[in-house]
Amino acid sequence: MKRDQRLYDLVQLMRDGKLRTAAELAQVMGVSTRTIWRDMAIMAETGLPVEGERGMGYILRAPLVLPPTVLTPEELEALVEALSAMADTPAHPRSKPARSLLYKIATLLPQAGVTPP
Repeated sequence: MKRDQRLYDLVQLMRDGKLRTAAELAQVMGVSTRTIWRDMAIMAETGLPVEGERGMGYILRAPLVLPPTVLTPEELEALVEALSAMADTPAHPRSKPARSLLYKIATLLPQAGVTPP
């Protein structure tokens, strides 16, 4: 599992507001406790309301509402493939809007690996 997906899954798991140990999270995610420690540090650095420390446990303090526009890697890949197919077909009536959307995805979601048209 890639880090982005793991971080997303961790946030989903921790949204219940319960204190969880790194060992517990590591077991659920199928990674080492050291990986969880690093993931928690990354989450805290990005501004997520994660509190805790090694040996004590971690908790997501404030309720976190994720917007419905959060895409899984598979959804993002499907979207890019569909838009690329439209953008690469000049006769398609939505070719220009598809190119515009691909540009926005490349700008806003660099992890998508899209090269702006």
